[in-house]
Amino acid sequence: MPIIAAALLAAVAVAPAPRPVDSKAVMGEVHRPGASAVLVNVWATWCQPCRQEFPDLLKVARELEPKGLRLVLVSADMSDAATDVADFLSEQGVDFPTFIQHESDQAFIDGLDRRWTGSIPATFLYDKNGKLVRYWEGKADYATIKKRAEQALASKEAP
Repeated sequence: MPIIAAALLAAVAVAPAPRPVDSKAVMGEVHRPGASAVLVNVWATWCQPCRQEFPDLLKVARELEPKGLRLVLVSADMSDAATDVADFLSEQGVDFPTFIQHESDQAFIDGLDRRWTGSIPATFLYDKNGKLVRYWEGKADYATIKKRAEQALASKEAP
């Protein structure tokens, strides 16, 4: 039995430790060259709708990454929960850099979008020019996330 458990643990990706960010750094990720659209998701380990939505976000990101979709995950957990955040990300198979909010809640909210009430999950979808094209609060399902991401990827605005 211990051999099986060890094999299963070895198969789980070890997520990189989430990096502390403020809203300006998140927007820097949005504007970083190379993406045709950027999906920013703000979530937390203690948020059940966030946890339920997570596999669908990852599935859409993996399917649409070849078309230029970049997924930016920002945990709203307290910084002392970074280990819990990394554990959850590892369980989900996240193997790319992620972030943890390191700014006052109101400054972070206002820095992303003043319309955001602060509820999570919160998702912000940007086109290739870094323009916010869609924002929503609450859990979305796979089909909704994929449709909205595909619409952002299909944006025909000039660079």
